[in-house]
Amino acid sequence: MEAVIQRSFRSGDKKSRRRVSFNRGGRGAAKRPALLLAAVRGAETERAATAAAASSGSSGVLGTPGLAMAAPCPEDPSLERHFKGHRDAVTCVDFSLNTKHLASGSMDSCLMVWHMKPQSRAYRFTGHKDSVTCVNFSPSGHLLASGSRDKTVRIWIPNVKGESTVFRAHTATVRSVHFCSDGQSFVTASDDKTVKVWSTHRQKFLFSLSQHINWVRCARFSPDGRLIVSASDDKTVKLWDKSSRECVHSYCEHGGFVTYVDFHPSGTCIAAAGMDNTVKVWDVRTHRLLQHYQLHSAAVNALSFHPSGNYLVTASSDSTLKILDLMEGRLLYTLHGHQGPATTVAFSRTGEYFASGGSDEQVMVWKSNFDIVDYGEVMKVQRPPATLASSSGTLPEVDFPVPPGRGRSQESMQSQPQEPVSMPQTLTSTLEHIVGQLDVLTQTVSILEQRLTLTEDKLKQCLENQQLIMQRTTP
Repeated sequence: MEAVIQRSFRSGDKKSRRRVSFNRGGRGAAKRPALLLAAVRGAETERAATAAAASSGSSGVLGTPGLAMAAPCPEDPSLERHFKGHRDAVTCVDFSLNTKHLASGSMDSCLMVWHMKPQSRAYRFTGHKDSVTCVNFSPSGHLLASGSRDKTVRIWIPNVKGESTVFRAHTATVRSVHFCSDGQSFVTASDDKTVKVWSTHRQKFLFSLSQHINWVRCARFSPDGRLIVSASDDKTVKLWDKSSRECVHSYCEHGGFVTYVDFHPSGTCIAAAGMDNTVKVWDVRTHRLLQHYQLHSAAVNALSFHPSGNYLVTASSDSTLKILDLMEGRLLYTLHGHQGPATTVAFSRTGEYFASGGSDEQVMVWKSNFDIVDYGEVMKVQRPPATLASSSGTLPEVDFPVPPGRGRSQESMQSQPQEPVSMPQTLTSTLEHIVGQLDVLTQTVSILEQRLTLTEDKLKQCLENQQLIMQRTTP
């Protein structure tokens, strides 16, 4: 028997509704351990959640939709809010550290910072002269970086003033920007075929990585900041050592342009999405292909790891989002929400929410729910890098082809949730305060360094003038 749950959402004072239906399959007899030692073939589970995007919504302000439901499953993702303020396709989204703000960029050349608190007005930042292609909050949440087709990167202070510093970063479209975990540097990727690393507070170019032979779509730091991974239209994913500035390895398994890449929270694996409709996961230590998913019917545009490392969400031009269970190598959910291609997706720092954007100009915020027992409030403070999936340090190897049919579904037993390691609220608040103070201190040091550099330049000019005067007076 198939149970269908219908949910209706109301947005603001409009009478239009969006309907969400979850089709749950019955429990199958198949059981798998948390770690799969051999490749798993065939479709496992697909739960479909369909949400037709609402055409209503005011610019800059949206209330949290009301919710009417019948016997919902608490483990299902739920659409919490949707924001409508962009005037063109949404290209990128990112949550702040405390999940109080959500940033989005669009082809309308604007950057929006949405407040997660209901009925709060959004900030619209203007400054870029062409499409905004990427956004990323700094680890402290006090800075926001954006890249654009106008070839620049801007570092914003995300407040009502919307002040920004401009980096003349590349000679072509900037496709990606990402802060290092210490916030002291950030990496950019561009259609000029280069990856560049910059100093955040000194506002200086540090070095360039240039072995790609086509546009570079994405570049990300590893959690410990020692590695950089980049994805390119040359169909390769390259792993770089930051200190030596050398390419450690090139992954060439994709059959088309590689659109997005990111590190697993542990830093031991990377996942890449491609125009060949696939998602691939590699071990960065052995460079072995661990998992291969071909679940979408069109290009995969973006992906994001859940902070626990157990789940991966993908966004595709087939208009769907898919949530994968990496520990069991199976598809958990397919979410239909956007009208047209889903262009971007990102988990919040805690994993409680994830946001998506699409060509329908909308930003949607979903509540995860599926990992409540496993995670809760663990990730309020960043944990140091750990090994993946217990002591073996590897994800299960999975080869996941396209499901043979949509109507059939079989559910495997989930692995036992790991015991969360919680931290006292007072300690969390203290650490956040310390991070904020360190950020202020760093900015102060940066200003002092700039003044020192200016003084040195003036002193050098004085010495040069003195030498010229001495040369003229000497017979």
